[in-house]
Amino acid sequence: MSEPGAQPQADVQARERRAETTEQGQRRNLDRPPLPEPLPAPVADTHCHLDVADGHTHLSPAEAIELAAEVGIDRIVQVGCDVEGSRWAVRAARIWPSVIASVAIHPNDAARLAHDHGRDDLDLALAEIDRLAADDHVRAVGETGLDYFRTREVDDQAVQREAFAAHLAIAADHDRTVVIHDRDAHADVLDVLDAEGIPGRLVFHAFSGDADFARACLDRGAYLSFGGAVTFKNAGTLREALAITPLDRIITETDAPYLTPEPYRGRPNASYLIPHTARLIASVLDKDLATVCRSLGENASAAFGGRWPSVTQEPTAGH
Repeated sequence: MSEPGAQPQADVQARERRAETTEQGQRRNLDRPPLPEPLPAPVADTHCHLDVADGHTHLSPAEAIELAAEVGIDRIVQVGCDVEGSRWAVRAARIWPSVIASVAIHPNDAARLAHDHGRDDLDLALAEIDRLAADDHVRAVGETGLDYFRTREVDDQAVQREAFAAHLAIAADHDRTVVIHDRDAHADVLDVLDAEGIPGRLVFHAFSGDADFARACLDRGAYLSFGGAVTFKNAGTLREALAITPLDRIITETDAPYLTPEPYRGRPNASYLIPHTARLIASVLDKDLATVCRSLGENASAAFGGRWPSVTQEPTAGH
């Protein structure tokens, strides 16, 4: 894909498409959920994949950003998972001031790349992430970490740990936030962090642990990012983790187009659906929604190294 022009209204097309069927072969409902009531104060979507379209009902990146602004989502972190996705994230951040980039090789992609093409190709990919991380539009390195759900071979998991350590070094060299992907690997994620050194700014994306693991992450200075999964009916353990997390350490995200919050679980996700998650967070914490939203916005700025420009449209006050 060529570099986009300098015009801020220029568009970047989605580069991937999410499957229209589930892993069980069932056809997904691709009807786009309606816009929720706007939030009373701006909130950032701290983890999004604008480059991944959802079936045939997908939003363009520009449309997704515009709809988000209508309900009070004023900033987005666009997250890369491979070299091309990370380049796309940087290009998107150059086009839209409300978008900042995070660059990385996803742990599953790191294992797959080394397994299928050899360690030299993984080293070359990590070198490109290092180069991209120097760009002023990049605020974070991630999503990196460990995923033992999809990567089960011991040798491949060892590759993930090495790639994770390499990403931590890149983040330290460029003073970037580290965005952690952790799936079924809680203890090993903490072991790598402790061995390599705790980053100055650390985010656990789509936090998936219990209250004890939340405390362990908080002890290491992390921000915990709660996405649509916290709204799921079977997510009681996750809500317990949320309940013990201090308000000044909570951020929120979509992981769009994945992890759509209730009541639209399984349908296309986008940044404009964050109000459902924000309201659930306020309910679990038993705090005023406006107070929670202001904190979520401030925490996002702190977690990603300072405030970044927002979209110009002002949200309409809501409850």
